[in-house]
Amino acid sequence: MNENAKFAVLGGGSWATAIVKMLTNNQEKIGWYMRNADAMEHIKTQKHNPNYLTSVEFQPEQLFLTDDINEAANFADVLIFAIPSAFLVGELEKLEASLKDKIIFSAIKGIVPESGLIVGEHFHTTYDIPFENIGVITGPCHAEEVAMERLSYLTIACADTEKAELIAHNLSSNYIKTSISKDIIGTEYAAMLKNIYAIAAGIAHGLGYGDNFQSVLMSNAIREMKRYTKRIHKLDRNINKSAYLGDLLVTGYSIFSRNRMFGNMIGKGYTVKSAQMEMNMIAEGYYAAKSAYNIKENFTKKVKTPIIDAVYKVLYENKNPKKVFLDLTDKLD
Repeated sequence: MNENAKFAVLGGGSWATAIVKMLTNNQEKIGWYMRNADAMEHIKTQKHNPNYLTSVEFQPEQLFLTDDINEAANFADVLIFAIPSAFLVGELEKLEASLKDKIIFSAIKGIVPESGLIVGEHFHTTYDIPFENIGVITGPCHAEEVAMERLSYLTIACADTEKAELIAHNLSSNYIKTSISKDIIGTEYAAMLKNIYAIAAGIAHGLGYGDNFQSVLMSNAIREMKRYTKRIHKLDRNINKSAYLGDLLVTGYSIFSRNRMFGNMIGKGYTVKSAQMEMNMIAEGYYAAKSAYNIKENFTKKVKTPIIDAVYKVLYENKNPKKVFLDLTDKLD
């Protein structure tokens, strides 16, 4: 892998903004694709994203900003996707540039609704990209803390260790520590599942459950995640590592967690639609809950997932959160 490889980030949200910030510590020029042309022009003149992480200041000469996804793809050797999973297919439909020789890393924590696949599997299946050219960037890490340069940790997963190390090196700084993993499927599914569990934590909080219950909920969630990922992709993984348990905890407990915020609103009585309209950001767990539930239902041998089932019932079957979570309390230990 060429050490002088060029990078492009695709997406205009908070996580995309945070990744661009991280890359500026190690790259002379970074490609940045975003749909919002006004935001792009604002960055060029005012040096910050007007919609997300506004405290982060960029040097415009360090950025190749474009609202043409093909220009971004042609600019870079490594493409880091940070587009919400619900909009990924729509954005990729605009793509005419070839992905054949590109390295694709996903910073998306969700399932592609149209295919029902995690992002890495979607690129492999739809674009015939080999798994050694696909990777995942996962936490535990909130974009807001990257903006404040608070010490954060990232796990970079790829079947090709050399590519994982290249990405890890380019994201590292005095406030970002990185580690690498070969468990691309497990880490990506874990990143998707933790958003569902964060919604559950938010619903519980909104309903008035306290810290004692939350600790039991998270304890059961990590065990549920272990059962689910083992059924999806059997591997001798340590579920207690930061990429799994750490990411679950920060998403389930943090005030920055949009999925917890979304769940909290549901627990307080908001409808799904009203909660989505109130939030300025996408709660990936909403889409993930349906996909994870449907995938699980297609397993030849069912896996026990009471928390996923509860969130699905609330979000997609319009069940009463209070009753659903009262039933859930009898299924946890």
